[in-house]
Amino acid sequence: MLKLYIPCDSVARAVGSDQVAEALQREAERRQLPLDIQRTSSRGLYWLEPLIECESAQGRLGFGPVTPQDVPALLDALAGEPGGHSLALGLVEEIPYLKTQQRLLFARAGISRPLSLDDYRAHGGFAGLEAAVALNGAEVVAAVLDSGLRGRGGAAFPAGIKWRTVRDAGAGQKYVVCNADEGDSGTFADRMLMEGDPFLLIEGMIIAGLAVGADKGYIYVRSEYPDAIRVLDQAFAIARDAGYLGTDVAGSGQAFDLEVRVGAGAYICGEETALLESIEGKRGIVRAKPPLPALQGLFGLPTLVHNVLTLASVPIILAKGAAFYRDFGMGRSLGTMPFQLAGNIRQGGLVERAFGLTLRELVEGYGGGTASGRPLKAAQVGGPLGAWVPPSHFDTPLDYEAFAAMGAMLGHGGVVVADDTLNMASMARFALQFCAEESCGKCTPCRIGSTRGMEVVDRLIATTDFTERHDQALLLRDLCDTMQYGSLCAMGGMTAYPVASALKYFPADFGLTTTEAAQ
Repeated sequence: MLKLYIPCDSVARAVGSDQVAEALQREAERRQLPLDIQRTSSRGLYWLEPLIECESAQGRLGFGPVTPQDVPALLDALAGEPGGHSLALGLVEEIPYLKTQQRLLFARAGISRPLSLDDYRAHGGFAGLEAAVALNGAEVVAAVLDSGLRGRGGAAFPAGIKWRTVRDAGAGQKYVVCNADEGDSGTFADRMLMEGDPFLLIEGMIIAGLAVGADKGYIYVRSEYPDAIRVLDQAFAIARDAGYLGTDVAGSGQAFDLEVRVGAGAYICGEETALLESIEGKRGIVRAKPPLPALQGLFGLPTLVHNVLTLASVPIILAKGAAFYRDFGMGRSLGTMPFQLAGNIRQGGLVERAFGLTLRELVEGYGGGTASGRPLKAAQVGGPLGAWVPPSHFDTPLDYEAFAAMGAMLGHGGVVVADDTLNMASMARFALQFCAEESCGKCTPCRIGSTRGMEVVDRLIATTDFTERHDQALLLRDLCDTMQYGSLCAMGGMTAYPVASALKYFPADFGLTTTEAAQ
């Protein structure tokens, strides 16, 4: 029987994987050809979707991107010489884009079926939970601390310190909250993992709950991810039936259960305290800190808040040991990071590598440069409020400290690429407009500064007077400082990054000379 693997990931489906699967089934029936189609997660090689994989004695053979019209010729090739087909990619594992990655979080991507517990277990699933159940909570927290895992968000705070704080907090009720409000432009790793490998996130949250003494967890998912919400709800039911959720988790004697909460499209709810307000049924407004959520979080009780990639890293640490995880990366940036390539890029998709590769390796090596074929102008790293990095800085290693040193951040690992036709003054204005529209309005630097910033940019690009240009550029830099250091949360604070970097590296787009920009 011919066995084919076709992704059910929402991006693959958006470009026709369902239609290809249906066409394959119809054509196989017409030919009376026994056919087994497995709907798997995606490899994340999105420029090749729909990617069809065929099981062979040598391994999985890839073909893509496949359309329904390609199906008859594809089946002909599979019956004879597969390598002769025009869409043949050879062994999938040997595709350079994939072969050189270091996949820990996405080790099962494209291989397993999302809602198959058998597939999950067959590829190492729940080994971390088994190890955690054999330890006490303090030992689990120590393993997370020893691994060097840091939050895969803007602050990159050491995860183990959060765990220890929540564990040591004196309260009868505690919570684990997963921030899956993946709102940054060019990011899709959370969605891809929730849709394609939901049990990994579930396992990570269970381990966290057992370690810190929480019996309830929430996954806060953006409403724009309906497939992820559906898959998670189904995965919860399967996990409960198998004894991984409920009153006695995996024979541990401890209770833990999960629930999805759906956001309503507010970018500010990606900030952890605004997210907690939303889960409580309130308007998403940032809370002042202290108190920290680890001590007074959801419903005023100790709460461990992490994003998807942070929690999904935990099973690997418990299964393979802190030292194994620590061997990946550089400096204080340990483990791997799923970088996401988007924008004007030839080969967009997910690249999981240890920290330390350069932005040039990522954009030019994996991404293949711009889709337009025009020269690279910049890459925005870390979402809509990330800095614009020019090609002259592309040899900077992807490391939290290295990026912070040049006034940038890695954030959630999103990289949006632009060619030389993009006007950076318009992008700086867009960042300020975005902040103005998405601000919760609680603090003045963010609420007022973003609106005043748009006005300053408008005046700067409109004037031809040297003195006026100088004054407006100086005012814009001062405003960026005020927003960065005076805002209550990262929403206003980080809006300064794209504005200041655009002004610094691309002064001509603002009508400034390099000398004027430096004054």
